[in-house]
Amino acid sequence: MVGASAIPIPTPLSLSLSTPIPRIFSLRRISNPTLSLCQTHYLSLLVTFPLHFSPHKHSRTQTHFSSNASSSSSVVSAEFTEEPATTVKFQRSLSLPGCSGSLSLLGTGYREKSFAIIGVKVYAAGLYVNPSILSELNAWKGQSTTKIQEIPSLFNSIFQSPLEKSLKIVLVRDVDGKTFWDAFDDAISPRIKAPTSIDESALSTFRSIFQGRLLKKGTFIFLTWLEPSKMLVCVSLDGLPSNVEATIESGSVTLALFDVFFGNGPVSPSLKDSVAKGLATILK
Repeated sequence: MVGASAIPIPTPLSLSLSTPIPRIFSLRRISNPTLSLCQTHYLSLLVTFPLHFSPHKHSRTQTHFSSNASSSSSVVSAEFTEEPATTVKFQRSLSLPGCSGSLSLLGTGYREKSFAIIGVKVYAAGLYVNPSILSELNAWKGQSTTKIQEIPSLFNSIFQSPLEKSLKIVLVRDVDGKTFWDAFDDAISPRIKAPTSIDESALSTFRSIFQGRLLKKGTFIFLTWLEPSKMLVCVSLDGLPSNVEATIESGSVTLALFDVFFGNGPVSPSLKDSVAKGLATILK
């Protein structure tokens, strides 16, 4: 098929809107289907293949797709699920520093930054939760995916739960650490109306993790909420982290970050949509 124009994109990626856009110089035939916009296929994730949670809290595989999943699905093995737009593979169950047990994958998505008419994918993301959180959501049983997306109280209940949840971010291109933080800060700061000294200190700690650091393609960043006002930040270049880089203790900052992804106008609509689909399936 005739694909998109061959456009060289500089790396490490700068998310500044002042980045010059390369000229389109030719059209060529491409064979890689992942370079096309396959959002329609992606939005079928977790609907075609329902999620089931094991009642055993500490089971290594607590989330799995039904056995009748087709070979064309995004389930690449019993232990991994693929985010279609980026082809990043997410473990379906994982254990992280500070957590009491393993967490289960609830949904995946990607973050895209636009330059003029060109959409550049920056990272894939997956939300993991302590499966026991789901038992706290019975008030929303029977709600559709669309309705769940429109119910702030449901996502707020997930955030306010004292049980762990974690956002796993996987970079799909090199990104300068300052650029990465600036994009986060631009989304977080407007959500904190009157920051206190505690909030400012937490933001400074958060910022220090990324300043002067090149985040290479394939880097994992884990944002793990142990409780509403306490979040651990881990960065790993080669798999699951073994240590914690920083602890953020500010209810305003941790809530603002959760709202960036699951509030109104999320930075990754595909992630919130995928999580809503997973919740709708589980809460039938």
